[in-house]
Amino acid sequence: MLTNLLVIFLGLAGGLAVGSGFVAFLSVLGIIPRLMQLTKTGHRMHQYEWAIVSGALCSTWIGLRSIPLYMGIWVTIPVGLFCGMFIGMLAAALTEVLNVFPILAKRIGIEAQMIGLLMAIVFGKVLGSLFHWIIFVK
Repeated sequence: MLTNLLVIFLGLAGGLAVGSGFVAFLSVLGIIPRLMQLTKTGHRMHQYEWAIVSGALCSTWIGLRSIPLYMGIWVTIPVGLFCGMFIGMLAAALTEVLNVFPILAKRIGIEAQMIGLLMAIVFGKVLGSLFHWIIFVK
């Protein structure tokens, strides 16, 4: 009985720590406010908040239960697309906050080829993802 209580306490503490870190990460990067600014949907702030919270809760619940989701290809494609968009936006926000690209371009002396640098990174990411999914995940 005491062991179960300890496991429950540690699980809740770990979940709170990871969740707090995730929220802090999103807050520091300013992904949601920037997304609302770009799409001019600031009046839907509560929907954004509920989407983040419900998405985190549902994915955590599914991950803990190991529930197989039998979805057809027409459902899997948009889900994969949205997951990729989220990861891409997260990476873009992180690099924007840290000013990685301007500093990198200035250090290696290719400030005039900034668009080329960005396109190389984008195409490299896309081709790397396709290679991974085509070769390793069949």
